[in-house]
Amino acid sequence: MQPVLELIARIGPSDANVLITGEHGTGKEVVAQTLHAVSDRANRAMVTVNAGGLSEGIFESELFGHVKGAFTDARADRVGRFELADGGTLFLDEIANVPLNLQAKLLRVLESGELERVGSSHTRRVNVRVIAATNADVNAEAEAGRFRQDLLFRLNTIEIHLPPLRERRGDIELLALHFLRIYAQRYHKKLAGFESTALQMMRAHPWPGNVRELDHAVERGVLLSGEALVKSSDLGLRTAGSGAAARLEDMSLEEVERHLIQRTLNRHAGNVSHTARALGLSRSAMYRRLQKYGLE
Repeated sequence: MQPVLELIARIGPSDANVLITGEHGTGKEVVAQTLHAVSDRANRAMVTVNAGGLSEGIFESELFGHVKGAFTDARADRVGRFELADGGTLFLDEIANVPLNLQAKLLRVLESGELERVGSSHTRRVNVRVIAATNADVNAEAEAGRFRQDLLFRLNTIEIHLPPLRERRGDIELLALHFLRIYAQRYHKKLAGFESTALQMMRAHPWPGNVRELDHAVERGVLLSGEALVKSSDLGLRTAGSGAAARLEDMSLEEVERHLIQRTLNRHAGNVSHTARALGLSRSAMYRRLQKYGLE
């Protein structure tokens, strides 16, 4: 992670738009929060929105706001996310999953800094730094015509790629100890660290859920530990190599569902819309499951 930290230190104070890429759970939102915290906008709001989770019907209202009477349920004026982030940072998560027909509306605001609330002809100006994130190969999406090249150019003034945890195993112990300190304090546990077998298990685990999965495993270990050191059995991880090869009949229903969703996400390069379609789920149902299983 050191190169990423160095890059954050260099670009953090700037107003450059940043695109953060990486698999689910690699810490994209944490990087976005850090970029905001070290920027000149740190004393203003950072507003987060799951851009890919907004349906076409509410996309403009959520991002740009609306005025009373603009549509049936518009009972009062509403400020959109861009205006809420004025002077600060807007974090657009899952940007690659924004439908193509809505990308032009987003591009216009990024290019001009101008917007109109739904139902209003009054143009408002906003000063927002945009940080976007995606787990998809957005360049491949652009080449395939599913993502606008001009929008991509606006978003990725600087691109930060977060490698999956399995490709940076030297970080596992450091991250695990970091999470241990957090959860030991939260749950009032006096813990000195991990048993050697627990460390070995964590180093060997494939971590399909990346840093978020490690976070959850350590929290579980802290909660279950009854001694000074967290044991391998406290972590609730499968033994090395057994995760992908585990038999379905040995899994709980939730484990099977999580396993299927993870495999389908991998097959579709992290594209949530394509994954939902392959699994026969609506986008909203898909996002609920991603949140439930820590895969968002």
